[in-house]
Amino acid sequence: MMRSWNPAYPPKDAIPWCREAKSFCTSVKVIGISAACLVGFFVLYSAMENKPFYGQRTSESGPWRKDVDFDDIIKRTREMGEYFAQPVQEPEDKLLGGLLPEGLDVNSCVSRYQSALYRKEQKHQPSSYLVSRLRKYEALHKQCGPFTESYNRSLEYLKSGSHSQYTNSTGCKYVIWTHPIHGLGNRILSLASAFLYALLTNRVLLVDPESEVPDLFCEPFEVSWLLPSDFPLIGNFSGFDKNSPQSFGTLLKNISRGSSNSSSLPPYIYLHLLHDYDDDNKRFFCNQDQPVVQNVTWLIAKSNVYFAPALFSVSTFQQEISSLFPDLGTVFHHLGRYLFHPTNFVWGLITTYYDTNLARADERIGIQIRVFEKDPELQLLDQIMACAAKENLLPLVNGTEPVASQSGKLKTKAVLIASLEYGYFKAMRSMYWKHSTVTGEVIEVHQPSHEKHQYNDKKMHNIKAWAEMYLLSLTDKLVTSADSTFGYVAHSLGGLKPWILYKPENHVAPDPPCRRAVSKEPCMHAPPYYDCITKQWTGPGAKLDPHVQHCDDKWYGIKFIDREENL
Repeated sequence: MMRSWNPAYPPKDAIPWCREAKSFCTSVKVIGISAACLVGFFVLYSAMENKPFYGQRTSESGPWRKDVDFDDIIKRTREMGEYFAQPVQEPEDKLLGGLLPEGLDVNSCVSRYQSALYRKEQKHQPSSYLVSRLRKYEALHKQCGPFTESYNRSLEYLKSGSHSQYTNSTGCKYVIWTHPIHGLGNRILSLASAFLYALLTNRVLLVDPESEVPDLFCEPFEVSWLLPSDFPLIGNFSGFDKNSPQSFGTLLKNISRGSSNSSSLPPYIYLHLLHDYDDDNKRFFCNQDQPVVQNVTWLIAKSNVYFAPALFSVSTFQQEISSLFPDLGTVFHHLGRYLFHPTNFVWGLITTYYDTNLARADERIGIQIRVFEKDPELQLLDQIMACAAKENLLPLVNGTEPVASQSGKLKTKAVLIASLEYGYFKAMRSMYWKHSTVTGEVIEVHQPSHEKHQYNDKKMHNIKAWAEMYLLSLTDKLVTSADSTFGYVAHSLGGLKPWILYKPENHVAPDPPCRRAVSKEPCMHAPPYYDCITKQWTGPGAKLDPHVQHCDDKWYGIKFIDREENL
């Protein structure tokens, strides 16, 4: 039985067939067209046309039929309109161990309560304290979110332009997340970090509506998390930088000079938490400077990094973070599954692709390839295959022997490649097509898209990127490229410790070709490295907290490490 809601995919003449195939469709209730029928149609159509079902071979020398990729799915969906099938069966743990709230609208966000059907049983359960704090946050968000009475009163305070006790009468404080034009992985990681800060400080998180968030993610709360488009400062966000008069660093300098004081703070402060922040703005992560922002109603945070590990350096936050996440290696895993639910359109891409190409495999291997330098000779492919063979992820091939027919049920591994380039997919698929494997396993190779270039400001590009991140998170084992926030999101969302492909030096592949990550957590690429006592830069040699260490793939980055080494 199909386990998801999918956009309609088949040609128009498939519809009557689905209606007749009652025995095949009895396991689902139909709204529009049954998703079960859609995949059934593919199988029947393949047999009638004497063509292979996607990802399978016709004969020893027969051709591969074109994979169903994202562009195919989008084209068919646009041709026929969106139809969805609702499974009778619900996941046993649709709330993910209490992580998700009950009662949110199902139709507006199918993925929220159906995602558990696509994941294996989760080893990493949220703590009871995290669950209780999320319920409290949801109540706060409902009280203070956009267009509520408390929000409107706080907005009037902002428009007045002066600091007063007015903020205490509402009980609402806010952190607004905005971002520069960077890759989607950076944005997702920084948004999760902003939510953690909101959780630690009893603030309500609001999201810049210009961020494409509505096209990618469902609303996670009962009241919208999108900042209304008529917010007075929304036109100023892009102009804020580390030297802005409204920045936290500038405010601290003014206080030290005596031109400002903590009793007459402005109604809002800009937090510059990008990779290029200076020492004054890094003081945001100093325990003694946090009180400066404590009573400011509106904080506007701009970031392109995963700054959650740096929050652990604030001593007043350490115990709370430890209580929320007894295993610090699951911080993003839990926050990501709580916040980032694909919209119905994106979920349709994910589930249709998964059900068509990946569901039948005995094991799914994800390979995320980020090429920072041109690789016209596909030299990185040798490193990838060396890694896969060394770690027993994929079998070697018999170099001189063609594919031979074998009887009996063979183990199938589906390889999902996520890359802007197409060449790695073609080369790997051709290798496993032309040669048998030494283990006898059947290897299917798939790639959902190949955009060639990264387009950070294009909606459809980001939709495909988010769908690929999510698909990678559904694999059983994962290989990722060093320094890639795309890969960080995928493995952390899936609760996976990836094998990391280290960057070649002078076009020479490293030995060993890859290493297993020490943690499921993403890496913070630009830690503050600032001594809050001496007020001096310390550098990567500074002593780190035992629960934080340098990243596997970026020596000056930092990340949370797993407390439960056996997971």
